[in-house]
Amino acid sequence: MRYKAPMFSAFDSSTRRSLAAAISCISIVGVGLSLVIPLLSLRLEAAGFPAGTNGLHVAVTGLAALVGAPLTPHLGRLFGLRPLLIVSIALGVGSLLAFAFIPDYRVWLGLRALFGLSLTVIFVVSEYWISAAAPRGQRGMVLGLYATVLALGFAVGPALLSLTGAKGLLPFFVAAGLIGAAAVPVIWAGEAGAVEMKGAARPELKKIFLAAPIALATGLLYGALETGLNGLLPVFGLRAGFSPSWSIFQLTLIALGNVVFPIPIGVIADRARKTRLLALFGLVGFIGASSLPVLAAHRTVYAFALFVWGGVVGGLYPVGLAILAEKFHGSRLSAANASYIMMYAAGMIAGPPALGLGLDLAPPHGLFDALSLFFAAYLALIAAFAGPFRLRTKGT
Repeated sequence: MRYKAPMFSAFDSSTRRSLAAAISCISIVGVGLSLVIPLLSLRLEAAGFPAGTNGLHVAVTGLAALVGAPLTPHLGRLFGLRPLLIVSIALGVGSLLAFAFIPDYRVWLGLRALFGLSLTVIFVVSEYWISAAAPRGQRGMVLGLYATVLALGFAVGPALLSLTGAKGLLPFFVAAGLIGAAAVPVIWAGEAGAVEMKGAARPELKKIFLAAPIALATGLLYGALETGLNGLLPVFGLRAGFSPSWSIFQLTLIALGNVVFPIPIGVIADRARKTRLLALFGLVGFIGASSLPVLAAHRTVYAFALFVWGGVVGGLYPVGLAILAEKFHGSRLSAANASYIMMYAAGMIAGPPALGLGLDLAPPHGLFDALSLFFAAYLALIAAFAGPFRLRTKGT
């Protein structure tokens, strides 16, 4: 009799196929996304736009996500999970090719909206697919695995951008090819591998916030953090005197941290109180954001600190998602996932302009000063909803 490891005993062939397809799809998209966001930001910086305007451009993607997230469960029920993913991937590819051939920054605002809409649908559907297919009791580990593979994609994107450079058509063609390749695992999964997407047309944001306020606040913070850093950390690097390649390499360091840390964090999250983990991550985020500008002059120490800091705060997203997967099931899980993406999108809208403004007002450390304020507010919210004198909400 062949030994089967207890950690994977709940994963039958159908579950493994389904999870592999969903994780592969979203991770390939991660490669293209982590190439596109800094690429567009570097183009705007080279054109002389202030960091605040650069951040506003990034925020358009978040606005599209805020509009698209509540519609996605309805579209998934109407058209089916796999067809909706394939159409969204096609829209993303088309948007990237339009970026390449229409070098008008005003038109780019509309293209960012289309690109953001396609990414929103891909992320909402894929994350629902992963959460629904993962066995109960092992969702933290599965979501940690998902975060690790996605982080690998985010590490590859900046590395590819370093190879292609930020000029010309090549980086757009490479990103479009990667986004298009995300359709392959979706087709490979077949109808049997895809779960049925259940859920109401509306994400029930208020009800879900009352049941899981810290989880949704985590999505908000992470949207501001991830999108803001992807768009503006290379700009910080240039203004701090780093070379263009090293400015982009900062994103690779953060992504590599997200490769190393999520699976251990996910395993711990299955056994620990998740709210306490989020508070710990928020504290590490605050300390790191306060310290990193000082360390920037010492390149090796700064690189190691950025790697560790990025890996730890990267645990925010999957742990917040795991809380939702514990609290909600069936149709409510679909609505909760859409609400989580909406909060992430709200962070995408608010975060980059605020971080860009901080970078303009106090260059270059103002980027991290603004991040410190974000983490401080997050810790205050955890204290309000999970501290000894916490506010009462449904589910607390």
